[in-house]
Amino acid sequence: MPLPYYVSPEQMMQDKAEYAKKGIAKGRSIIAMEYVDGVLLAADNPSASLHKVSEVYDSIAFAGAGKYSEFENLRKAGIRHADLKGYMYSREDVTARSLANGYSQSLGTIFSQELKPLEVEILVVQVGAAGGPNEIYRISFDGSIFDERNYAVIGGRAEALQNFLKDRFPAQVPALKAALKLCVAALEHGANQKFAPEGLEVAVLDRTRQGRKFRRIPSSEIRQLLSD
Repeated sequence: MPLPYYVSPEQMMQDKAEYAKKGIAKGRSIIAMEYVDGVLLAADNPSASLHKVSEVYDSIAFAGAGKYSEFENLRKAGIRHADLKGYMYSREDVTARSLANGYSQSLGTIFSQELKPLEVEILVVQVGAAGGPNEIYRISFDGSIFDERNYAVIGGRAEALQNFLKDRFPAQVPALKAALKLCVAALEHGANQKFAPEGLEVAVLDRTRQGRKFRRIPSSEIRQLLSD
């Protein structure tokens, strides 16, 4: 390109990263946290129909922060991939690690080759079977993948929430009630406001359930857990 229009590759990548980060920061925060019987996912989401946390497969959940239409397309692509792999091979071959790697490759390709990056950050979570370890993968807009332990935060003021949880997460993995209270306290700290149960989206991957492990927690149960 002519000199007046030249932009160095380093500057172009930096501009893309700043653009994506601004879009993600506008979204509401989501927390994934391990508890005794599985993994809890809690989101600041007043909408009853536009879910930010969803089931992908038997023991795998997906959460997305940022631009809804973009992470919704990623969620659907993940479901198709999981269903096809489970049908062609076996259900045990569908893992959070393979899904996270697929998302990482797709986001990395879009970030490096397309003019506009996706304004999304996602979580892929799998509950461990028979006492096995849980898996929490955080995938960034540029395809970077992080294997998290105990908890992970995406969207909004994620760094502030990470620091909040770092100081308060107990030495032993908490029970569901304690984990939910800690997640809600972190979300309220990040948003600097109190949340009614109707303004929260909460789900669990519960290893004690037979078959599909994903379960949404209704606002009535959220209220009861927070009030006890």
